[in-house]
Amino acid sequence: MKSIVRKSLTLCTSVYVATSFFGVVLFGDHTMDDVLANFDGDLGIPYSSLLDDLVRVSYGLHLMLVFPIVFFSLRLNVDGLLFPYAIPIAFDNKRFFSVTIALMGFILMGASFVPSIWDAFQFTGATAAVCVGFIFPAAITLRNIPGIATKNDRLISWMMIFLAVSTSTVAVTSDIYSIFYVDEGITS
Repeated sequence: MKSIVRKSLTLCTSVYVATSFFGVVLFGDHTMDDVLANFDGDLGIPYSSLLDDLVRVSYGLHLMLVFPIVFFSLRLNVDGLLFPYAIPIAFDNKRFFSVTIALMGFILMGASFVPSIWDAFQFTGATAAVCVGFIFPAAITLRNIPGIATKNDRLISWMMIFLAVSTSTVAVTSDIYSIFYVDEGITS
């Protein structure tokens, strides 16, 4: 699995870098935040439509390659969270199938009902980034399995959690406000 993950990450990284690099080379100061949006029309160069199609196909291939890798770890983590003392999921076909179907259904529903991927990215950034960067490290310090955390370390950890939850709440509230109120004002 390590070899597959390394190759997939290398290939996906090269696709990201190539897309970004050539987007900036082609569009310069007019490069949009969503680089792929630049590849919608005539680029003013020979074989413009072929290049547009090539970029879009390479990005589609990237998604096809990266999804199984991400889904593999997602399935293992969700299974470990729901069934911590059960036999490994690889040896239980019924649980493997059930967890896979449930996750794929959840992902399909999310993909079908979220109007814009940018909305999903806003909420992911406001929650997951805060958890990974601040809440999880502080929680590990508070758990203090080796017994080396001082009273000051625990105080700082609680402050980190409080600030992370506060800022995440503000960010999520702002995201919800922008979806319901700002978007309505623009369209009406």
